[in-house]
Amino acid sequence: MAGGSPGKPWWRRWFGTRSERAAARFLKRLGYRIVARNYICPQGELDLIAVDRETVVFVEVRSTGGEDASRPAASVDLNKQRRLTDLALHFLQRHRLLHQSARFDVLAVSWPDGRREPAITHYRDAFPAVGRFQMYS
Repeated sequence: MAGGSPGKPWWRRWFGTRSERAAARFLKRLGYRIVARNYICPQGELDLIAVDRETVVFVEVRSTGGEDASRPAASVDLNKQRRLTDLALHFLQRHRLLHQSARFDVLAVSWPDGRREPAITHYRDAFPAVGRFQMYS
């Protein structure tokens, strides 16, 4: 299957891509510069990588078809945080940015029925680096 994760139905890939595009537009309006989308490495995938002033921001985009943005945001549990930390560390090492400040943001994108644009809740600095190889050790 071209264009996405073969394990997901086409409509989930479409919905995720649509939400990530909306999240990128949202961040750009806040002044962030998007430097990577769907960054893939052996550990997995980062949805968005942005720069906010002098800080590298690793953005996890979670989406839902309803109005409740708290449910998708809550799905970024400790295991997901560990995976995101590993991915971020890989990116920072590969691009020789270990000296750079970094943080994790979560964007909950909800698409209520009948609305063309989503409601976006931005959890800035949503969690610290997690795991035995924390980013600032």
